[in-house]
Amino acid sequence: MAKIPLHTFHIPVMGLAYTIDSPIRVAQYGISSVIALADDDLIEKMRSFYSTKFNIPYEEITQKFHDYRAERITSYLNLVDKIVKKKFENFKTELAESKTALENFMSILPNTSDIKKGFQNLLNDGITFKENIQNYIESHLFPGEIDVNIMTKLDKDNFVKKEQLPVEFNDAHAALRGFANSNLESSVVLSAGMNPRLFGYFENFKDFFPNENNELKKKIILKVSDFRSAMIQGNFLAKKGLWVSEYRIESGLNCGGHAFATDGLLLGTILEEFKQKKEQLIQSAHDLMIKALQLKNQAFPENPLAIKITVQGGVGTAEEHEFLLDEYNVDSVGWGSPFLLVPEATSVDQETRKLLMNAKEDDFYLSNISPLGVPFNTLRGTTNEFLKQRRIQENKAGSSCPKKFLALSKEYDPHGICTASKKYQDIKLAELENIKDTLSADAFEKNKIRITEKSCLCVGLANASYLENDIKIKGQAQGVVICPGPNLAYFDQEVSLTEMIQHIYQGKSILRTNDRPNLFVKELKMYVDYFRNEIETLSGEATANQLKKWNSFKSNILEGIEYYQRLFSSTLYFKKEKEKIKTQFDFYKSELNAIKIPTLELT
Repeated sequence: MAKIPLHTFHIPVMGLAYTIDSPIRVAQYGISSVIALADDDLIEKMRSFYSTKFNIPYEEITQKFHDYRAERITSYLNLVDKIVKKKFENFKTELAESKTALENFMSILPNTSDIKKGFQNLLNDGITFKENIQNYIESHLFPGEIDVNIMTKLDKDNFVKKEQLPVEFNDAHAALRGFANSNLESSVVLSAGMNPRLFGYFENFKDFFPNENNELKKKIILKVSDFRSAMIQGNFLAKKGLWVSEYRIESGLNCGGHAFATDGLLLGTILEEFKQKKEQLIQSAHDLMIKALQLKNQAFPENPLAIKITVQGGVGTAEEHEFLLDEYNVDSVGWGSPFLLVPEATSVDQETRKLLMNAKEDDFYLSNISPLGVPFNTLRGTTNEFLKQRRIQENKAGSSCPKKFLALSKEYDPHGICTASKKYQDIKLAELENIKDTLSADAFEKNKIRITEKSCLCVGLANASYLENDIKIKGQAQGVVICPGPNLAYFDQEVSLTEMIQHIYQGKSILRTNDRPNLFVKELKMYVDYFRNEIETLSGEATANQLKKWNSFKSNILEGIEYYQRLFSSTLYFKKEKEKIKTQFDFYKSELNAIKIPTLELT
């Protein structure tokens, strides 16, 4: 029987730790969530923790094991799958035996849910309730998906002493193998763009290809920022006989973690293009996949397989959630950062959760702390920031770099060095000191900050789980790095899972402020600010390519504003704030037009 999702929201991947065990916490309620596969050390620690908690035999997989990274990931995912199935069976029994439990469960289902209506009919028919409820539960309820995330760019080469291992032992390749060899029937979410070599590695695992019943045991989800990217990546995989089952559209700036800004394309216009061209996306990939599977002499589906379009980034009210589902026909809406304030759903230590609750709008900012060199959403006042600044003041800048997942710079070492490491920063600071006399005091200080502001994300993004679960943290103190989207500024209290879901579905708002901007307005503001900063921080003369990019960027934002003005003139949603929103669009249009793009100097 085909699984009908219980919910119209999902919990995206957050950091390394924050959703590392979310399926164990929420999957029994039909809620899908995503585990990050970047940190096999954290994964092994969590396998030990949950094996003890659920009295399951555990044998450590050390780094002395052959293929230890993939083995750790496979073993943890199998453990999560086992625990989720056990909890789900217990939950079904509870629903069948307790009307109170059933009514509580119904209170977190969408009002539009046919399954919710079916339960209500059974409750109304009290005489045969006990006879029919078990069969109904068995045929209609399924646990949420245990999906995984791989950042395609985190595919570091690995070595044994000075000997480079084959490419399949690269970080992302090993993570993919770990998922592929697991018992899960779920999806891998690929983020951060295309990695052709990694995409080709999927061909080694039969579970990603359709079987004789046109079913996929394991599926591919692409996190994308625009339609063009989706088409390119989807067709690239289709030429290998691989099907993308979901395109997960994420707002370029109004999201958590790394921020991959588009070329000024706003979320609404991107969603509109997917809505208009979905069939083109499907048919193009289907035709290419069929040819590839025929050449491989493999079973192939005559009709296209199912494709989902989902969206995430900055959603904060029930009305916004419903609008995205209704206006753009998306299959699910991702709610990430707000779930950091739900202890039942995410792994966050108490000190960090308190910091999140008390943070104001200006405390959330787009930083340069990521060693990847990509803008990174974070929060002021973290323990990581405090410890990092203390090391800088003591002339001990940089991290000891124990995990090396981001040791990707080969500027000084062919094996790779992380730009947040002490080794790298010592070299850079020495180089800076050598040219100190040629720089102004201000320029020297800016360059020093540019070197030392990088944070150890490998440790900082994992520590929350260790702290929450009282797992010993070894090595240099790094504190906690948190990567919420700016939307979290308007959520200021710890809430239960039920309260959060009822906020999403039924408008039982947990927000205690009326100042939260509409998600489209917030994203627009961020793009205007981002554009202004790009131009104002230009050092030297702009190149022809920069000018071309900036003019295109500005033009795309202006087209997006015009689209929103038409949309909000006709939509039946947002009635109470419609005039305010339209005024805000006009304001940011004026702000954008006031930003002057430099002209090319002719010589």
